[in-house]
Amino acid sequence: MRMRFLVTGGAGYVGSHMVLALLDAGHEVTVFDSLRTGHRAAVPEGARFIHGDLADIPLLDNVLADGPWDCVFHFAALSLVGESMQHPMMYMLANGALGFGLIDACIRNGVGKFVFSSTAALFGSAGNELIDEETPVHPGSAYGESKYVVERALYWADRIHGFRSACLRYFNAAGCDPQGRAGEDHKPETHLMPLVIDAALGRRGELTLFGQDYPTPDGSCVRDYIHVSDLAQAHLAVLPLLEERSVTYNVGTGRGNSNMEIIRAVEKVSGLPVPWKLGDRRAGDPAMLVASPSLIMRETGWKPHFTEIDQTVETALAWRKAHPNGYAD
Repeated sequence: MRMRFLVTGGAGYVGSHMVLALLDAGHEVTVFDSLRTGHRAAVPEGARFIHGDLADIPLLDNVLADGPWDCVFHFAALSLVGESMQHPMMYMLANGALGFGLIDACIRNGVGKFVFSSTAALFGSAGNELIDEETPVHPGSAYGESKYVVERALYWADRIHGFRSACLRYFNAAGCDPQGRAGEDHKPETHLMPLVIDAALGRRGELTLFGQDYPTPDGSCVRDYIHVSDLAQAHLAVLPLLEERSVTYNVGTGRGNSNMEIIRAVEKVSGLPVPWKLGDRRAGDPAMLVASPSLIMRETGWKPHFTEIDQTVETALAWRKAHPNGYAD
């Protein structure tokens, strides 16, 4: 059945891949984005685009009043952990307060379902244990806290207004659309995989690996890299559950790759050496952050398609080669 969706932040990295997944499934999609960090060129043909800021409540009300909307997918956010520790109130306002305003506008305009792009930054270090939904929430940054307060707002919106939501806590989003229709273009780029790829392609200087004395097999940090297209499919998979209840899931692959393994995978896939040097540990970097995705897999039937890191690297490398200047190309 063809459905109608609003995607905030749909011109960003994960949001644009969500838009593609919705269009591929035959749905009608409207993107609402300020282009503060997103790219107009990332919005595919077939999606309606509205240039707007979530702080513009009259515009937001006009858009939401033009219903009915089957669901709102909320991706619009600031997402740099380091920046959030320098400007915490900027993050609490941009992610927290504007998230509250969007939820309130949805309720006011009769929207009943909401899927929220949350984060694994809610969790502190869990040692070598997989992180499931019962792991205590302990944000280590203002960014993580700004996401968690929106989760709490959604809890109360459901309890008081029956506003159904899914909070999807992503681990490390990586890769690009396998068909090359969307990719990763952050300014500045902070994600490890594109940084390693750019180092291999000679587009940046020597890469710094922060710490190699962690209690992991090779001494470097271990993270769960979930392909961005698999993330988009997880959003689709939770929609039927919202007919009955709100849900919260950790979304990852259930397996980790170390920083050194990412370097080796890029070298293998590209056939190019990656210049790198060892740097000091970064404060606050846990040794290991890996999801237990068993709950979402059991309750929705979703499972990741990209299960090997080389597959994810291949899609990311193809995008970087085809778009050396990102969406400016």
